[in-house]
Amino acid sequence: MRRVVITGMGAVTPLGNSFSESWEAAKAGKSGIGPITRFNVSHLPWKVAGELMGFDASLYLGQKEIRRVDPFVQYAVAAALMAVENAGLTATGLAPEKLHSYLSSGGVIIGSSRGGIGTLESSLTRNISDKTRFSAYLMPSTTISMASSYVAQKLGVGGHCLGISNACASGANAIGESFRLIKNGFPGPVIAGGSEAPLCRLCLEGYGAAGALSRTTDRSASRPFDETRDGFVLSEGACIVVLEEQDSALARGAHVYAEVLGYGNTSDAFHQTRPNKDGVLRAIRSAISEAQLSPEDIDYISAHGTSTPRGDRIESEAIAGLLGKRRLEVLVSAAKSMTGHMLAASGALEAAFAAASLKEGIIPPTINLTQMDAGCGLNVVTKKKKAGTQIAVSNSFGFGGVNAVLVLGRYL
Repeated sequence: MRRVVITGMGAVTPLGNSFSESWEAAKAGKSGIGPITRFNVSHLPWKVAGELMGFDASLYLGQKEIRRVDPFVQYAVAAALMAVENAGLTATGLAPEKLHSYLSSGGVIIGSSRGGIGTLESSLTRNISDKTRFSAYLMPSTTISMASSYVAQKLGVGGHCLGISNACASGANAIGESFRLIKNGFPGPVIAGGSEAPLCRLCLEGYGAAGALSRTTDRSASRPFDETRDGFVLSEGACIVVLEEQDSALARGAHVYAEVLGYGNTSDAFHQTRPNKDGVLRAIRSAISEAQLSPEDIDYISAHGTSTPRGDRIESEAIAGLLGKRRLEVLVSAAKSMTGHMLAASGALEAAFAAASLKEGIIPPTINLTQMDAGCGLNVVTKKKKAGTQIAVSNSFGFGGVNAVLVLGRYL
């Protein structure tokens, strides 16, 4: 059986403009949520978001490229280039004559829920208001698959290339499908993750109209599992990881963060917006089964934890159904308390955080949790905790009842 490992990670998030910066902020319990500055929200009840701060696309792309591609593509390229560098897949990590062939035979799979929705909105607004003509790049630059295809173009990856749009599970799905590719014989490496730039009026008011967004106006707005939670906080960003077959990675002297052991992908087959415990539970069990483990082996869960009243309760019930009496022993954390909901990017970032947790033996806190919802009943970590965890589960769920779960193992 081919073993699959994570060898590189890159990210741009509300917590920082690199994975290491984001991870250090998460361990410190910092919040990346603040007032919305991208557009006027004075007339709206939703006032906060997770915006990237100080992101400079020119570090990764030329000015013409920046004008032609939506920010979700820019974020994906930035995170991917950092992940590849972090994995040592540069001239300093491989002999120059081997670099191109190794990358060119690999793949790219990147998920996004909303793609270039901000560029679509602004282009249509300008066209209606002052008859500005649509750009010839409007359609290609905003399509979901452009993140993966543009990353492939920048890195010279000519193998498997796929864009995934599976709601908020997309980033985790991208990592899971990449894992399956390599496990089943694809040579790799595969660059995988999620990218999202949804901070526009259409998304804010759309999610708000669905009753999904918090109306709290300060940094405590995202408070998973808290008795007073009232919805999620919309955020942007990207996280990309590099997956490789273990022997290939070790042969080139790669640093390994964690091993991907299992992947579960299920549909609730239940409702458009309401999650279902049975579908969630089947996804977790499926991932554990592929990892050839049992619920007793799990010692850490990175929860989807969006801070919606129903969503957190359903996830808690599913976890409790899985763990039984151990539900108050297994450590649980929710990164969205700090990042807000980056949609597809959150699933990838939370898996990467779980990998870093396994590597360092540190569980980041869930912030803003002051009064635990009695109906959740989990062992949620509220202060950074040292723990020798061996097996981590990372949950990601989305509208339409789509569920993606990854099982990661500490690499010894």
